[in-house]
This record gives sequence, structure tokens and C-alpha cells, in this order.
Amino acid sequence: MLSVKNISKSYVNHKALDNISIDVNQSSIFGLLGPNGAGKTSLIRIINQIINQDKGDIFLDGRPINYDDVRKIGYMPEERGLYKKMKVGDFLLFMGKLKGLNRNQCIDSAKLWFDNLEVSNWWNKNIEDLSKGMSQKVQFISTVLHNPNLIILDEPFSGFDPVNANLVKSNLLRLKEEGRTIIFSTHRMESVDELCDHVAMINNSKKILDGNTEKIKMKYKSDNYIIVHDMKLKKVDNNYSLVKTENLADGIYESEVSLKEKKSYKELFNSISSNTRIISFKEKIPNMNDIFIMKVKEGANSE
Repeated sequence: MLSVKNISKSYVNHKALDNISIDVNQSSIFGLLGPNGAGKTSLIRIINQIINQDKGDIFLDGRPINYDDVRKIGYMPEERGLYKKMKVGDFLLFMGKLKGLNRNQCIDSAKLWFDNLEVSNWWNKNIEDLSKGMSQKVQFISTVLHNPNLIILDEPFSGFDPVNANLVKSNLLRLKEEGRTIIFSTHRMESVDELCDHVAMINNSKKILDGNTEKIKMKYKSDNYIIVHDMKLKKVDNNYSLVKTENLADGIYESEVSLKEKKSYKELFNSISSNTRIISFKEKIPNMNDIFIMKVKEGANSE
């Protein structure tokens, strides 16, 4: 749906983006990752035509993106922009009309989203009286009010408690199932594991990782296994190295073991099961937080 081709951007003597390319598929959730200052927000602003790139191109549905396309995008910036002296309903009417909706369309869409986000009686609330999390919900509603096909969210979970973060996540998954395409940047890696089909990571202005989330996890996995068992494991074995053991309960242990080179998981299983009863046996797959930290450290060490 969206193709970013060879985008570069500099501010005076600072290189914000260096030849960045990404492709975002229709009906997917795409995570844009990176530490503070990596260039994520600059890329999002270029996609939304808020700032211009120095070089490179943006394509939407196979053609260069234009202003009319941008009007149809649902964009929630990291710096929230509510008019504090307005009421919630008036603000949403104003934002909806900017996106081409008439009054009745604004009201109908807002009521639907009020129900989805469990804020049914907020129409006449004063924005200045809202908490940070409440304001965040209003900002999110204004982003999706016009039913956009492409939704871009910069740090969407900032300010939400876990309950409301999960409520927003469930709505993002529902939007994806309805055919919407969602791009979001975040520092909350658990959200990436839960939501993203595809991720790209930017560090020091360069793309350092790009791919399907599950394939990336499999690529960076080690030959480590997590085993729950009922007798302590041998510290020395021809098939594995014991990384750590935790006593879960009286006589029940959880151990992490590392498979030795040229050994198979079947040999590992047979070796352990010959000395203890195995309750559970699973390969240790890294989460996106583990991979994020590893890649950022690699970048720091290479400088």
C-alpha cells in the first residue's frame, strides 16, 4: 500500500534519515522502531508531507503521494494537539469537517468510537478537564473519525494505563481485520510483539532491521531451551550447557539450557528425560525487546 523509497533528510549538520526504504502491506500493522532521536518522527512527518525530504520518493497505492491522499490519512502525532478551551464534541466536529465529513457523519462516527473506547458520555466534557489518558482517547478518536484506510500513530500508547492500552490495541486489531493499514512508532516493545506483522528499525538515521516479525524472531533465536522438570539437571552434559535453574516449587524446577554445537533438540530431550521427568519443553524465542536492545548495542559498538 505504502512504499518509501530511498528517503534522506538532514537538518543543518545533523543527518536524520539516510537512504531509508520501507514497504507497508495493505491490511497490516507495521511497527517503526528505534531509540530516541533515531529518525522515526522525521520519517512519519515526511510521509504526511509536513516536512520535505532532501531526496527519495513516497508512493501510495503505486503512485506518488499527493495532498489529497494526505488529507485522507489518519495521523496522530507524538505532540498531542487538543484545543483545551473547546468541548470534546465541538473539537471532534471541527476535526471531522477538516477531513471532509459533514456534521451528521461526524456525530455518527464519534458516537461509534465513544462506544468502542468506553467513553459514552464525553460529548459535552471540557477538554481542559480531561486527564492525560482521557485526552489521549479523544486524540485517537479524532485520528480515526473519518474512517481512514491508512492510520499513522506516533507513540500511540503514551499516557495510557494498561487497561486502556489494551482497549486501544484491541481496536487496532479490529481495524486491521476490517482492511485498514496501520503504522505506529513506539518504545513499548510488548506492543510490537502483540500487534505487528512487520517491523523496521532505525538507528542513527539508518535502517538496521526490516522484515516479518515472526521471521525476525526466528532469525535471532539462539539454541536455548526452557525446560520445566522435577529433578535438578546435571551441570555438565555432552548435549547442553546449563545456563540457569530456578526452583518454581518444592521439587519443581525451570531451567534454561544451551544446546551444544552439532547437537539436535531430540538429543537434548532424550538426554534430559533420561535423568528427570520433563513437564514442559520449549525453544526460547527472543521477543522484540531483546532484539531491539541487541541491535542498538551492535550499532553503539560499531561506532
